[in-house]
Amino acid sequence: MLFPHVAMPLLIGRDASLAAVAAALDGSRDLLLVTQRHADVNSPTPADLYRIGVRARLQQASRISTGTTKILVDAVERVKVTRFTGGKAPGRSSALIEARVEPFPFKRGRSGGAGPHGHEATHARIRHALTLFEEYTGMQRRLPPEVVGLLQGLDDEERIAFGIAAHLQVPIEQRQALLAAPSLSDLASQLVNLLGAELELLKLERKIDEQVRGSLFQNQRDFFLQEQLRAIHKELGQDDGDEFEELSRQIAARGLPEPVAARAQRELRRLRRSAPTSPDAAVSRGWLDWVLALPWTARTDDTIDLAQARASLEADHYGLEEVKERILDHIAVLGRVGKLPGPILCLVGPPGVGKTSLGRSIAHALGRKFVRMALGGVRDEAEIRGHRRTYIGALPGRILQAMRRAESINPVILLDEVDKLGSDWRGDPSAALLEVLDPEQNHAFNDHFLEVDYDLSQVLFVTTANSLGGIPEALRDRMEIIRLPGYLEQEKLAIARRFLVPKQLELNGVPGDRLQWGDDVLPAIIRGYTREAGVRDLERRLARVSRKLARREWTGDGTVTVAREDLVALLGPASHEDANLDLGDQVGVASGLAYTNSGGELLEIEISVLPGRGRLQLTGTLGDVIKDYCAAALSYVRAGASALGLSPDFHRTRDIHVHLPAGATPKEGPSAGIALATALVSALTGIPVRGDVAMTGEVTLRGRVLPIGGLREKGVAAHRHRIAHVIIPYANAKDLSELPDDVRNGVTWHTVKTMDDVLALALRGTLPAVDEARVVMEMRAERLA
Repeated sequence: MLFPHVAMPLLIGRDASLAAVAAALDGSRDLLLVTQRHADVNSPTPADLYRIGVRARLQQASRISTGTTKILVDAVERVKVTRFTGGKAPGRSSALIEARVEPFPFKRGRSGGAGPHGHEATHARIRHALTLFEEYTGMQRRLPPEVVGLLQGLDDEERIAFGIAAHLQVPIEQRQALLAAPSLSDLASQLVNLLGAELELLKLERKIDEQVRGSLFQNQRDFFLQEQLRAIHKELGQDDGDEFEELSRQIAARGLPEPVAARAQRELRRLRRSAPTSPDAAVSRGWLDWVLALPWTARTDDTIDLAQARASLEADHYGLEEVKERILDHIAVLGRVGKLPGPILCLVGPPGVGKTSLGRSIAHALGRKFVRMALGGVRDEAEIRGHRRTYIGALPGRILQAMRRAESINPVILLDEVDKLGSDWRGDPSAALLEVLDPEQNHAFNDHFLEVDYDLSQVLFVTTANSLGGIPEALRDRMEIIRLPGYLEQEKLAIARRFLVPKQLELNGVPGDRLQWGDDVLPAIIRGYTREAGVRDLERRLARVSRKLARREWTGDGTVTVAREDLVALLGPASHEDANLDLGDQVGVASGLAYTNSGGELLEIEISVLPGRGRLQLTGTLGDVIKDYCAAALSYVRAGASALGLSPDFHRTRDIHVHLPAGATPKEGPSAGIALATALVSALTGIPVRGDVAMTGEVTLRGRVLPIGGLREKGVAAHRHRIAHVIIPYANAKDLSELPDDVRNGVTWHTVKTMDDVLALALRGTLPAVDEARVVMEMRAERLA
């Protein structure tokens, strides 16, 4: 495509074109230059040519060694072909195409932009097009910057417009449209539009190019720095050889199971093909690091020595004979069989009784590694099973992390506070633990991160909980429950002397060999300053005493004696009465026994009967279950009003207020059913309840006493509070054999089947005789009324 006022060299090779050049050299040296509609046509006919072209003057022609002819032409003006004709060039046999043409100048008049306003608009468009062309030249690498200077030096606007058009890198159809513009104004408008569109495309191309170049530069920079770092390490003698070869040797040396080894080799091949800085390389390398860090065959040798195991348990814990016997049973079986299919021990008891430290003692007795996992507050299932590798920052679950810390396939893993697991939209962690704690499934545990089976069957899992109520039934079914009811007073005293006092004196820098404790000091602290199932509060009190003693001047060689009289100065006034809780007989007051997360507790129940309209008022931070049993106790009394010597409509003229002291402490559970009913009968009949009696049991509307749970904890609480008589359901008589000897022998136990048995034992007097005839007459009169 050639535009007017532009000179251009051309290479001529086709016969018809060569004939035309020859004819022009022999004649007027004029050539008609038009463009083919389709470039793939080798022998174009007039139909294949555009009708708008240029008349050019042939300036120079010369043949070159390739057989083609190089010419230099100078376009003079635009022309329009009116008719194509045939002809022959002189001295040549090839046919050439001749055409009749007429000049095709720009239109003038209104459409051509004449007039002062039209000329100014055209001039403005030409200047705008020249400005855009200057920007276009700066972004188009194929154009020399001198072109803009040449065009700016021209005075003819037509020459400027055609000069801009000649240098645009646009398709041939658009160039032909520029050549065929009817007026200079139209040509300027087309140039402005084309230049604007081309500039947008060039800007986008430059932006993409800069992004690609930046990414390539960053990769090249990282590669260069890595190579420099490798060379530095090599010079320092820190070169460990090929990293991939080292990984391959580690995979072969770890003794991985065959499916895991095959997967590891596949990940290694993937890592070799990945760029060092790509995300896939980081994922594959992290996976390989975890596989190589986990123990697959390494194990510790079990210590199968019952005498040594017993000595180890006795050295770490006082009491807990049943727990120790169960552990020694497992060790004995392990010594005979060689492999014990993962028993799941669940230690259930109040805080401070030594559940966590007992798990550590089990590991020490077996000679195994010990790892503790705290499950309190865990709500995400991925904490157990791990995260998928597609997530950023994915890691295996806590189970495999514990195995990595243990560095053996047979550790003791303590799952602490399993009853405090939560669940939300992220899943149920307790459901994920089913596969971990099931001996039939945990030999092929599948973590979401590793996605390969891992054997957990040789792990001894020990779980701890404060109560069984918080453990799901399916998870509880896979555990062997061992209850730790709490310590008796003599057991606390022995623990304090053997463990707590020496520990706190050493921690606070008090010389224990120069300190003497009075015989009644530690019992006074236990009775007057603590009231708990465990020994945590006792340890805190002893720590406070040790800090007070550390402030003294330990000069000379004498000894310091701590007497009971010094406790007020060391600990302040006693927070609990050191007295026997043998209360006097009171009307409407009964003592129940309840089970809480902190162990067994004595539950005092007070009921007052006031004149009113039959309203039942409940106070003392009561839960839904205990509120229901208050209503059940009232229904029982109303149903048996005649047998109790009460008017059948007593509830219409009396308000009943049920109160459980210690209102800041929540109270829940059905165990206080018979105590509520006893206190209510006492308040309505005026017969006092024996103060030396405590009771526990669930009551029905017909007065039957149903069994309860947690008898060990409740028995320890009764013994701790110096209760002389305890009433329990008849169905719980078989559980008395599980109580510690001191508790079983230190309390008088009474079993009952019905509320009549309870009232006969708990009420100080006898119920008044009931006139059956009078009761029948009163009920009949009430119906008639």
